Amino acid sequence: MSRPEEISPPEIFYGDTEAHKYTANTRIKSIQSQMTQRALELLALPEDETAFVLDIGCGSGLSGELLDEEGHVWVGCDIAPSMLEVALEREVEGDLFLQDIGQGFGFRPGTFDGAISISVIQWLLNADSNTHSPPQRLARFFTTLHSCLRNPSRAVFQFYPSSDDQVQMITTAAQRAGFGGGLVVDYPNSKKARKMYLCLMVGQQEVPKALDGEEMDLDEENSYGLEKRREEIRNERRRRKDSSASGKKGKKGKKDINAKEWIMKKKDLYRARGKEGVPTDSKYTARKRKVYF
Repeated sequence: MSRPEEISPPEIFYGDTEAHKYTANTRIKSIQSQMTQRALELLALPEDETAFVLDIGCGSGLSGELLDEEGHVWVGCDIAPSMLEVALEREVEGDLFLQDIGQGFGFRPGTFDGAISISVIQWLLNADSNTHSPPQRLARFFTTLHSCLRNPSRAVFQFYPSSDDQVQMITTAAQRAGFGGGLVVDYPNSKKARKMYLCLMVGQQEVPKALDGEEMDLDEENSYGLEKRREEIRNERRRRKDSSASGKKGKKGKKDINAKEWIMKKKDLYRARGKEGVPTDSKYTARKRKVYF
């Protein structure tokens, strides 16, 4: 069984230093701007009208700047205090609040005319602790979001799933919450420009068409955020490998105790994270082979 790629939760991943680096990176600003502009196109807000928009995972307010330029009023939420502090330093126009979206929202029904989110909802699939259940967090998030959107309206999420199972888990949770709509994949045949948007709808509406043809300049391989995540994954694997090599003798007895319980717990955790290829449970799980001479 392959080990899952574990990364720190966003509130730790984006500390004070990283939050400032992220906001100062011109490449990230360009990518964020293009993805936000595309999300606004999919949101299809009425022209020449001021809309009240919820920016989910607003970070330092990069997406909010485009909402300001379009003449909209926005409210932004983020789980990382450092990112919100940078947004305050930049004196963004939107109202900001600290929120773990996996706990849901408490807005009145029909508060917002739409919602956007850039590179955020995949974080809900990370089981950062034993008490975090990705399906439950997704259910709370989408249910409360559906309630606070007016009818008709849309919510558009750009995100980076790591597997088809994760896409299925997210779309299923949204449908159960009452949303219509579906996935919009721009430039599906391009490795660099391919972008996935989840376009959710309150009320009867048609799913917009995806973009194709010439690629946008979106080289996310050079994006600071993704490269930082890969580096952290590599460091975590190296640390665990070194720790296992140095303390193998002392940990052997501990793993032998309740081996089946330990394996079952790991397999449940992998399934909750949407990992593929997790072996099914059986009476032979964790059973030791007999020694033959």
